[in-house]
Amino acid sequence: MGLDLGNCGLEVASRTDRGVSARANCLALRSELSGPALLRVLNGASPEIFCRAATPIPDEFRVRRAVRRVYRYYEPLRGVDAERRARAARLFTGTIDVRSFGRGLPSAVACLREVESVSIVLSQGGYVIEVRAPSFVWGMVRKIVAALREYDSGRVSLAELSAALRGEIRLPLPLAEPERLILWEVEYPVTWKYRWSGPNRHQSRWIRATVDGLWSRARVVEAFPNPGAAREQTAAVRPRSGSRSSGEAA
Repeated sequence: MGLDLGNCGLEVASRTDRGVSARANCLALRSELSGPALLRVLNGASPEIFCRAATPIPDEFRVRRAVRRVYRYYEPLRGVDAERRARAARLFTGTIDVRSFGRGLPSAVACLREVESVSIVLSQGGYVIEVRAPSFVWGMVRKIVAALREYDSGRVSLAELSAALRGEIRLPLPLAEPERLILWEVEYPVTWKYRWSGPNRHQSRWIRATVDGLWSRARVVEAFPNPGAAREQTAAVRPRSGSRSSGEAA
């Protein structure tokens, strides 16, 4: 017996932007399959999707109402003052107005979210910005990271950040790159009854190919110790219109 994903009432806890990864997410659906069988079917949907646990839920359960969501954003150490950013990160704890820290929000109406913490933890070769909250608006974590960068660079002050968090001003913040962001955890007050037994052969093949691909890319990057110089050497050179010298750069 299979699973018709188009007619099972599928609901997902969190959506992510293109380029953002998810270590954890949660979905709710209707199925007559047993827990172990359902896990096998879901893990066969795509080698890039790993369903780690399942449990029966009552009809009134709403998957969007998570107790907590945790995001992690990975930043390199180059040119970064981690202590300075941590000082700004502490401002985000508590109830904040997220109109400066979300996308597509109306400017005239306050939009409040409760944030448990924004912390910065040193890691090998960089550090991790971890944001913990029950719910997020679109683009919120990437805007928070951008705000920390703006403060670190001196373009935004602590007073301006505080005023924006109270909804007194609007800050025109950019969006941090999506590729460094991971939806790390989605938490519920439930006990998971059935557990994943490990990757199937298709998932194992995908894991090996991904690890090999990352290793190969790292070796390519190592071949260019000075990326700026490499770009200079490989830049195309075109003569200007009407110029007799082919050595003049356009």
